[in-house]
Amino acid sequence: MPRPSRVVAVFRRIISLRGPILAAAAVASCAAAVLATRIPSDAAIERLLVPSDPDYVATRAFHQVFPEGQVVLLLLEADDPYAPAVLAEVGRVEEALRAVPGVTPVSALDVYRRAHAAFTPDASGAAAFRRFATGADLFRRQGLVGGRFLAIAVAFDAAGPAERDAALDRIDAAVARARTGAARAIRKVGGPYVQSWIERQTGEASVRYFPIFGLLVVGIALFLYRSWRSLLALLLALGAAVALAVGAGKLLGFAFTVVSALVPLTVMVTALASLVYIHSRFVDQPPGVDVDQHQLDALANKFLPVTASTVAAVLGFAALAVSPIRPVREMGIWTAVGLALSWVVAFTVFPGLQRALRTPTGRTVAVRARAYDALAAAVPGFTWRWRRPLLVVALALAAGGLVALLGVPGRLAPMRVGLDELDYVDPDLAIHKDLVFFQNNVSGLDVARVWIRTAPGAVTDPEVLRGLERFTKAIEALPRVNVVVGPTTFLRMRRYLAGQEPALPDDPAAFARAASDVEQLLLTEPELRGFVDVGTLSNAQLTVTFDSVDEAGYRALADRIRAAWARTVAGDPAFRGASMQVVGEALLQAKVGASLVPTLTQSFALTAALIVVAFLFVFRSASARLLAMIPSVFAILVTFLGMRLFGGTLNVATILIATTVLGTTENDQIHFFHHLHEGEGPAGLDGALRHTLRVSGRAIVFATLINAAGFLGLALSRFPPIRQFGVITASAFLLAMVADFTALPAALWILRRERPRGPGDGPASR
Repeated sequence: MPRPSRVVAVFRRIISLRGPILAAAAVASCAAAVLATRIPSDAAIERLLVPSDPDYVATRAFHQVFPEGQVVLLLLEADDPYAPAVLAEVGRVEEALRAVPGVTPVSALDVYRRAHAAFTPDASGAAAFRRFATGADLFRRQGLVGGRFLAIAVAFDAAGPAERDAALDRIDAAVARARTGAARAIRKVGGPYVQSWIERQTGEASVRYFPIFGLLVVGIALFLYRSWRSLLALLLALGAAVALAVGAGKLLGFAFTVVSALVPLTVMVTALASLVYIHSRFVDQPPGVDVDQHQLDALANKFLPVTASTVAAVLGFAALAVSPIRPVREMGIWTAVGLALSWVVAFTVFPGLQRALRTPTGRTVAVRARAYDALAAAVPGFTWRWRRPLLVVALALAAGGLVALLGVPGRLAPMRVGLDELDYVDPDLAIHKDLVFFQNNVSGLDVARVWIRTAPGAVTDPEVLRGLERFTKAIEALPRVNVVVGPTTFLRMRRYLAGQEPALPDDPAAFARAASDVEQLLLTEPELRGFVDVGTLSNAQLTVTFDSVDEAGYRALADRIRAAWARTVAGDPAFRGASMQVVGEALLQAKVGASLVPTLTQSFALTAALIVVAFLFVFRSASARLLAMIPSVFAILVTFLGMRLFGGTLNVATILIATTVLGTTENDQIHFFHHLHEGEGPAGLDGALRHTLRVSGRAIVFATLINAAGFLGLALSRFPPIRQFGVITASAFLLAMVADFTALPAALWILRRERPRGPGDGPASR
């Protein structure tokens, strides 16, 4: 083995200091583990954009004026929701909820009872309430009544995830106590329920896959290396790398998000691959070489490829910093830092553990590789004989994956982008079924906020309110819009409760009389204060519910709202100096959905470019730099083809597949070509391939199997994006390994125009 003297001298010094290094690593790992327990959780889907995004900034500024509390809907499902027994159960549930501190329930029945204090849920009372609830479309359009349900909107305040979960537990307990069984079911929908479930699942993902991954590492390491000492060295080094990587997230100010569970796993599998490469080279002790000297030689031999692959992976994951999706950006930076730390562990802590534990080499404990040796011996001849079909099939499948991802203009749409809440909830769970029921029975699920700013004190002026009413009607007439709720909605509701038509009068004098006591209503109706800024009376908001659309549709809706504003109030003297802005969480979610494909393509392009730059320092041949990308690109594109064929979608987790696979599997190609160059000699490509397959091939197989098994552990997650990511990424690792032993050698044979030099294979070249 080539052994640069300076590198050997450095490793000799590191091993001589193994005692202090191991002690420092133990202390640092414990401190990092403590830091990891203090990382906050922030798994809400609507907070996916980076804080500097203009729409994010505008929405946060809006929330400073109109802070949105947590709201969930409880849907009491029944064949006849207006039956007396069902109405009695609705009343019992509302009373139970009012007894919960900090909880405010609102329903159509609650509104009716405010104006009809003598209401009783008997046959006549139920008939009267049915006429009231269905006599106008106010309640239906707000999702409070339907053909098969009555809904209770439950508002509560929560400063953080812990308070939110505690409030949801109290709400669920109150509902359980009040149930009478008259309603077939009580369905629970709303962002707080979804966010709570997602946070639990992302937290439990690590708890579930770490033990499984640990068992897989134990089993495979023992099977391959047949040594408890080797296993212990690998596990201790791996534990230190992961602890330091996760703890770094606290120092970086990051939070656990919907994709943060991937950080420790990605660091774990990449670090383990480096450790396997180093240890496999160490195990391969030649005769006549002292084991201590052999360890130094093995470390020096693996220093360049491991360093180059780590640098490439660090740069690849750091490329995710271009994403406007905050968890993706943080995941990229966090993983890059973790990989850099794992490189330090691999070349400082692990050599010390090898020496301290006296891990055996193949001279004393033979590595299980008989099946692999037979396979490796057949690869050169097989790939030469079938070189053209192998390369053509690989390129065809890759092209199919590219079409599956990007589509064909006018013929095939690009791969679907999924950011609906249903995409993030396990279909077998009650929460998913409740969301499906709600979507099937209520139109207009997305919510936009229209923020109107006027001169101080002007919002309650009758002429301003009349203009807001005209603006509200103009928005309600737009396509896809279901209902608009604003300050004048309460005036309409009051007229309806008084037995009048809910429509407000157009006459200025009549309208002024109807709106004369708005400021008094602000004192008595807390719900109205959610639409008028009582502090300055200079801000109002309209809540617009509309059918779910993508970002382009949302932008079109926002443009129509701005046009409606210009038509209805811009020329009104009462609105001189006023402004309007469309904000809200739905806009942010639509923007995230639109950012997924650009994030995929930009990060993948940057990752590939940076890896090619890293290859410049390893390979002298320009063709080698391009050929080295074949297995990774093949695996990535074929996985997208599989996703398309099996109905998969792009989401906040699966867009990371390309960068993760490319940033991880390029390790194999760097080691492959490093040893291919090392094995060049009179035997030509045939001899170089055989040397490569003997020295690095086993490590490629071992690392791939461990990595694929580790990611496959995510299949146990009940969080669909993480489960999909685990299964698809594990498949991509295996595909890349197949390409390493088929398409890559086939491409080399075609490029070099050589042939195997074994018996019966003819001349050396042609």
